[in-house]
Amino acid sequence: MKAPSVATLRLMLPVASLAILLAAVFYIQPRAMSYTGLNLLFNLAVPIALATIAQMLIIAVNDLDLSIGAFVSFAACVTAVYMPSAPVTAITILAGAVVVYAALGMIIHMRNLPSIVVTLGMSFVWAGLAVIILPTPGGEAPVWLRAIMVSKPPFVPMAIIASLLIALVAHVLVMRTTFGVLMRGVGGNARSVSRAGWSVVWIKGATYAAAGFFAILSGIALVGLATSADANIALRYTLLSIAGVILGGGEFVGGRVSPVGAVVGALTLTLAGSFLSFMRISPDWQIGAQGAILIIVLGLRLVLNRKGQQEKQP
Repeated sequence: MKAPSVATLRLMLPVASLAILLAAVFYIQPRAMSYTGLNLLFNLAVPIALATIAQMLIIAVNDLDLSIGAFVSFAACVTAVYMPSAPVTAITILAGAVVVYAALGMIIHMRNLPSIVVTLGMSFVWAGLAVIILPTPGGEAPVWLRAIMVSKPPFVPMAIIASLLIALVAHVLVMRTTFGVLMRGVGGNARSVSRAGWSVVWIKGATYAAAGFFAILSGIALVGLATSADANIALRYTLLSIAGVILGGGEFVGGRVSPVGAVVGALTLTLAGSFLSFMRISPDWQIGAQGAILIIVLGLRLVLNRKGQQEKQP
């Protein structure tokens, strides 16, 4: 029987890390191996997965968004304040935010600005707007949103089903559409895309718009779970989204991303945090556990990359 290739092993790393962590959870706490236990463990998986997909799209064009957490918080505040009583206002504000995101992508490319600096600056803008909209924690989730997020389909918890759906939609968008090919082409070789007659400016704008859309969905889903919002409710999502993309096999350059891997990475980080909370362990250890998982997986990936390079050498 032929041994799996290095490339195959590299793709299996995110799934293996999730499976090992899940097996450890079931070993330590057998009661988690139930519908209710899985629901508690993956309770926050949906908003984190959506934020991770948003970050993945930005990374696919060789940029990095340090405002994702603040933007998700802003979207959550808009949802909690306006969506229940003035949905048209909420949709208008959120649509305007997507337009701003698209404009940012185009400006970053046209002016050759570092995305890290621009998005870091925008994080303060989004955070300030969130505070203006909701100075103190509050608001409420729309009834329909709450009903969706706490629904209990048979056999498999809603969080897992939604995560699979997110992975499927993102995979089709990034891997099976012309837009996805062009987006990854810009990340791999923008000059070749431009020479082929495509506008890199518009591709980057569309990519940022798509990222903004997924980030808004993340904020909406978060409100559905938390039933209220806060200007700081999702600030941790910036680092979590980056870690999820990298854990799932993505790279900062070359347009190399994996939508399914990104969602698996998000699930792994969610599981690490939820399990420690489930065990009533300090949140400080949650961050450490998530970081340790990322370091271990990256170390294994480095070993596999070196092994692959050695196999290519004559």
